[in-house]
Amino acid sequence: MSSSPQTQEPNPEPNQEPNQEPNQEPNQEPNQEPNPEQTEEKDAAKEEVKEEVKEDKTEEKTEEKTEEKTEKKEGKKEEKKEEKKESCRDFIYNPRTGEFLGRTASSWGLILLFYFVFYGFLAGMFSLTMWVMLQTLDENVPRHQDRVSSPGLVVRPHAVEISYNRTDPTNYNQYIQQLHELLQYYNDSIQEQNDLCLVGEYTEQDAEPIKKVCQFKRSTLRQCSGLPDTSFGYEEGKPCIIIKMNRVIGLKPEGDPYINCTAKRDTPLQMQYFPPDGRLDKMFFPYYGKKAHPDYVQPLVAVKLLLRKEDYNIEQTVECKVEGSNLRNSDDRDKYLGRVTFRVRVSE
Repeated sequence: MSSSPQTQEPNPEPNQEPNQEPNQEPNQEPNQEPNPEQTEEKDAAKEEVKEEVKEDKTEEKTEEKTEEKTEKKEGKKEEKKEEKKESCRDFIYNPRTGEFLGRTASSWGLILLFYFVFYGFLAGMFSLTMWVMLQTLDENVPRHQDRVSSPGLVVRPHAVEISYNRTDPTNYNQYIQQLHELLQYYNDSIQEQNDLCLVGEYTEQDAEPIKKVCQFKRSTLRQCSGLPDTSFGYEEGKPCIIIKMNRVIGLKPEGDPYINCTAKRDTPLQMQYFPPDGRLDKMFFPYYGKKAHPDYVQPLVAVKLLLRKEDYNIEQTVECKVEGSNLRNSDDRDKYLGRVTFRVRVSE
């Protein structure tokens, strides 16, 4: 009997599966498809990582740019400071060009010469115009005096309201002192050195360089002269008020000017005038100015208020005006033009 040889395959190793691929995970099926959720998570994670990397890079770039900008600014500031220092030094004195304060010596000389000639010309023109103007003026008479055509009146004692207690001399001593100071220039011994002028006529002296002065003696005021009664009537409660007219150069009042006073009350107030009738004589006019008429004294009028006991402790308002001439005394815009108002109150 013939028998065919049989080829016997070797036995496989135990627990070894045929056709198993190397590096293949166990329990993994060879043709298994990946889970889509897992792939999406991986992609999202990758994108997040990329964005973080980009942000880090942009932050680094911005920081680098800001640092560069700050460095540039600091460098520019330092350069500017150095340039300013150098420019200031060069402005004061530039050794390269020899300039002082931006100009050379020849430039300074030319500009100083120009200003010297220019301002010298202006000074000469000003001096010439002043000299020409002064030739047209009179040192004694103002060129324009239209606004003082009529004089104002003033009173002494220099107070709008005269109030005192007649039993206390300390209350009225200040008023007495003011009157004595005013009348010391009218003392008879001084006035006797002046000229006797014609009563009722102007004393015109246009041609004479030094003008004469007419006498106005203190004794003319009699009871208000302070000679027989040194208290000027203040001690007995019958005070004296002296009125004078302001000086106006060249004034010649027409008519026969005099001072008239009235009390603003229902019953008239008794008054006494010195000189009589409160007259301002024409012989004291005109006045020629302080330089040509240095010793001139204007005429005075004294008013003695004859107060009674029933007038004490009552304020008396008195208004005095210059009347009898062309002088203005009723201008509402100027209450002192040709008139004056004062108040007197005497108490016991």
